[in-house]
Amino acid sequence: MPTVLRYKGYRFYFYSHEPNEPPHIHVDKDNLSAKFWLSSIFLARNIGFSSKELRKIQSIVEENQTKFLEVWYEYFS
Repeated sequence: MPTVLRYKGYRFYFYSHEPNEPPHIHVDKDNLSAKFWLSSIFLARNIGFSSKELRKIQSIVEENQTKFLEVWYEYFS
């Protein structure tokens, strides 16, 4: 489960056994969780984050999209 970024209590990571899914990033904070697709940034799943916090997380994902994609393709190539 490679962690790509830790930022203000959020952990951005992906699972090492998901190479057949499109590029995405999981985000956890405390016992809350979300998943964002990366090619076209879109919320795939949310467990507990408020709409306001999801907008903040999406902004972080957008700022780091290139990095997340680079790590994804490097890991799964």
